[in-house]
Amino acid sequence: MSEGNKLRLVVLISGSGSNLQAIIDACNNGNIDAEIAAVISNRPAVRGLQRASKAGIASTVLDHTDFASREDFDRAMMETIDSFQPGLVILAGFMRILTPDFVRHYAGRLLNIHPSLLPKYQGLHTHRRALDSGDTEHGASVHFVTEELDGGPVVLQASVPVLPADDEATLAARVLTREHQIYPAVIQWYAEGRVRLASSGGVVFDNKPLNAPIQWNAVSEN
Repeated sequence: MSEGNKLRLVVLISGSGSNLQAIIDACNNGNIDAEIAAVISNRPAVRGLQRASKAGIASTVLDHTDFASREDFDRAMMETIDSFQPGLVILAGFMRILTPDFVRHYAGRLLNIHPSLLPKYQGLHTHRRALDSGDTEHGASVHFVTEELDGGPVVLQASVPVLPADDEATLAARVLTREHQIYPAVIQWYAEGRVRLASSGGVVFDNKPLNAPIQWNAVSEN
């Protein structure tokens, strides 16, 4: 995209915003040809809002506890997001289950990152579940959001080894380093028009159906 037509992003957060920071850095250093139009948090006073402020990015708090229902909250979210006219909405540690209306409204332009090798460990406590299962490999997945929780088609995954001495904290930290690599990569692919959600519900990458998630190790070695 040309400088005047950069992809506009709205990033939704609930916490520290480490993936937000990775996206900010990638936009600033030219690895993502996009601009963050706004950051929206459903929780006040989280660190991610400080990161947005430091980067000079507009931010808004929509506290979900101020709304009578999930539907009311999501309607307010949609109104706020749409006021920034984004081409892509990014879930970056946004800890809310989205209503079907919200997901349908942004179909094909709503991405999430999940700390597991999907379809393994949809939902919460992924690192603990990987350890409890005795997995030797764990990781993260970037996927398009659909109405099924963490069930949308995966674009890119990165794996890390599970070490004998790992606990949840050490494993989570190792996975997070990969999250910070793969999320900006997929956003850039989207900005370049290389990846999209097909009408059939699958992923199209470089004009071909993606039959299995791309693996980061293969990408990063090329």
